Amino acid sequence: MDRERAAVLDSSHHPPEAFTRVADSKDRTPATIVDVQGLSKIYPKKKASGEGGIWSKLGLRRSGPVEQFVAVDAIRFSIQAGEIFGLLGPNGAGKTTTIRMLCTLLEPTSGKATVNGYDIQRQPNLVRQNLGAVLTGERSIYWKLTGRENLQYFAALYHIPPALAKPRINELLERLDLAARADEYVERYSTGMKQRIAIAKALLANPPVLLLDEPTTGLDPQSARNLRELILEIKREGRTILLTTHYMEEADQLCDRIGIVDTGKIIALDTPARLKASIQQLDVIQAEVENVSPALVDELKRLQGAERLLARDNNSDGSCTISIHTLDSRALLPTVIDLIGTHAGRVRHLQVAQPTLEDVFITLTGKQLRD
Repeated sequence: MDRERAAVLDSSHHPPEAFTRVADSKDRTPATIVDVQGLSKIYPKKKASGEGGIWSKLGLRRSGPVEQFVAVDAIRFSIQAGEIFGLLGPNGAGKTTTIRMLCTLLEPTSGKATVNGYDIQRQPNLVRQNLGAVLTGERSIYWKLTGRENLQYFAALYHIPPALAKPRINELLERLDLAARADEYVERYSTGMKQRIAIAKALLANPPVLLLDEPTTGLDPQSARNLRELILEIKREGRTILLTTHYMEEADQLCDRIGIVDTGKIIALDTPARLKASIQQLDVIQAEVENVSPALVDELKRLQGAERLLARDNNSDGSCTISIHTLDSRALLPTVIDLIGTHAGRVRHLQVAQPTLEDVFITLTGKQLRD
């Protein structure tokens, strides 16, 4: 919390008029409100145990090249004012690192980016005034304060005038369905309520851009659905939202455009409909099967007409979900059923479906989003 506050919420860099200026910033908002050009983040790899420990303590370096880990690899994208732009990819793909660079928590290794026209490296204070961020895994609110006290504290930190702060806080508490428990300690809130108070904090200064890093992770289905509805409401106000997620259905429901990220690179970028249309010629045979053997999976992979196959264990009941991409499901389906029976498998459920965003990801990367 101290690191985030120092980097993102440092009130010493927020002039008293910041709230009014940010609130009025949409009058000068460019068509492209977030612009990312060749942004990269590279870390040195940690050495294995026993390598260079004493040398590091002495401030000396052993000879030889230093290995590097590329977290974000020269990504490029732009976000138009008023749209929800999604970064979709598995954990470790570089989504959160990108968000942290955009909200000035991380220094890029190379490349540049602007938020509402302000450069993230040359004008970090102005960038912070023009965005609100909710980061996954960060405790961005104080659990030993009430919900209302949290918002009052951050309103003061943002130098929001008291005459504006009180009605703004009341408005956000009502809107996010927190008014009835606004004076309870945050530590007593459910996970969904904590996420909503964090979003209220991000909206306090009325920023034109909102960065949401996997906002529904850890929420129960009802809370996740409520939060997705809230995100759509925020968009309807005219705000721009950059959303990271590894939930395909969430990206499909919320996002105007999606960048699919894998190993630090954007490998596809378009609307959800166009991404799915790009592999529309494929059918997807989906089978939930009991008693799946490695030999069965190997034979299915070798079938003529099977473009790609992935098998995922369902840990809850021991069954396996098999997805086969094919250009001709009608011809392939009888053979698939015969092979399952030959290997003593039992089909619990079988369907031929149209491609989803997950199928797009599988086609582009050869792996599942959860991998």
